[in-house]
Amino acid sequence: MLFQGCGTAMVTPFRKDGSLDEHTLRSLVRRQIEDGINFLVPCGTSGESPTLTHKEHLRVVEITLEEAKGNVPVLAGAGGYNTAEVVELAKELKTMGADGILSVTPYYNKPTQEGLFRHYKEIHDSTGLPIILYNVPGRTGIDMSVETMARLAELPRIVGVKDATADLTRPTRMRQAIGPEFCQLSGEDPSAAAFLAQGGRGCISVTANVAPAMCAALQAAWKDGDLAKLAKVRDRLTPLNGALFVEVNPSPIKYAVSLLGHCTPELRLPLLEASPKAREAVRSAMQFAGLLN
Repeated sequence: MLFQGCGTAMVTPFRKDGSLDEHTLRSLVRRQIEDGINFLVPCGTSGESPTLTHKEHLRVVEITLEEAKGNVPVLAGAGGYNTAEVVELAKELKTMGADGILSVTPYYNKPTQEGLFRHYKEIHDSTGLPIILYNVPGRTGIDMSVETMARLAELPRIVGVKDATADLTRPTRMRQAIGPEFCQLSGEDPSAAAFLAQGGRGCISVTANVAPAMCAALQAAWKDGDLAKLAKVRDRLTPLNGALFVEVNPSPIKYAVSLLGHCTPELRLPLLEASPKAREAVRSAMQFAGLLN
């Protein structure tokens, strides 16, 4: 399985004028790889994909692939509420050399479970890339059922899920319905360690943008059976995992990365930079984690 361990839900850096900062994006990708991240996820929620133009979306993935140089897999974001547009984007990403796509459940139009099945089957049948489903009811307003996911898992290129339901009974129920080979990835940093204990295979992490080495170490500790190390890293990250979600992602994480000097905290409307209260929480948590003096 290409996508297991720690994957980073990459932020997209912008200049002060709001344009894409390609130079900074390249340095962010290199830092992630140098710090031991297992795979990269550009153009997801943390990457502000709804505010990217189609051309920018492709360019972010292209740069990520260029800098990854095959050293780690690239799972590119390709989701939305228009099935035909998602299919065309997935085809373009395959041509570019992406290793797979992360595809969020259709938001706003809220399809039925059968509609979800047909949406993903159309993507699957029209493209040749592995697909990781992304189930995040808090953002999309719809929850894919275990039964629907089990149906989709019968399709050969639907290989896993990013689960952001925060339901820690879900991984065990999924394993019973589908089996252990279906790659379940946590989409919730605060419960990433517990998700592993419930049968998960890794995490697509927001926190890894600012603490890639620690997030990778947590996943490696579980794989190595070193529970003492896992607990130590988990406890250092716990305040940070909480602080990064005191306001809507990616406002806090962009501020956190900016404190390390790796990018500006710029976001595109309708999102705003982190508030003073959120900044205080982020800075304090980073100090606790040993990321700031």
